[in-house]
Amino acid sequence: MAGKGHVEKHFTAGNFVRDVVIGMSDGLTVPFALAAGLSGAVQNTRLIVVGGFAEIAAGSIAMGLGGYLAARGDAEHYEQERIREYREIEEIPEEEKAEVSKVFHQYGLTEQETTPIVEALSKRPDAWVDFMMRFELGLEAPESGRAITSAATIAFSYIAGGIIPLSPYLLLSSASRGLLVSAVVTLAALGIFGYIKGSFTGTGRLRSATQTMVIGGLAAAAAFMLAKLIA
Repeated sequence: MAGKGHVEKHFTAGNFVRDVVIGMSDGLTVPFALAAGLSGAVQNTRLIVVGGFAEIAAGSIAMGLGGYLAARGDAEHYEQERIREYREIEEIPEEEKAEVSKVFHQYGLTEQETTPIVEALSKRPDAWVDFMMRFELGLEAPESGRAITSAATIAFSYIAGGIIPLSPYLLLSSASRGLLVSAVVTLAALGIFGYIKGSFTGTGRLRSATQTMVIGGLAAAAAFMLAKLIA
């Protein structure tokens, strides 16, 4: 009787989830804080909504641009380090071989065990450089189009998150009532967002939901108090 094949399940969308977390968490807290601060100064919900959407537009552009520049910086850094490694295996191959051996020694392999592996690897320049990039420098090759994808993901996540705390002000005519409903809705959204994030990352759904609510709630409260002081 043939046994079932072993299938390993690993989470491989870390960059995407990180971008969603960055965009959504800021989108939930910053527009809420702005709307809350405005609620303490004016009672015109239309003015609060206009100000909130203006902040969402500016915030999503700024966050998206930040994500783009960060991803581009990572890609450029990786490329420069890769060029340097190619140069080093040509100019100082013996030193580079010693570095490969050192990596294997860290995993408990002896000199006799590592020597044939190092010699075989040194005959394959591309594989040699890939090995050095990953195990010596700890750098992974960036995904193709990562910069644009990161920018779009962060920006749209920010917009999606920002609409949630503003939605009560669209439906209610009272700014004070809108603030109360917005606080409840935002806190609930943070909990749901944290729960979903925990499902993807495997860190525990309830734990992730609680952490997201507490951290996001504290950040929103701090921003709200600052906005109130300024207003």
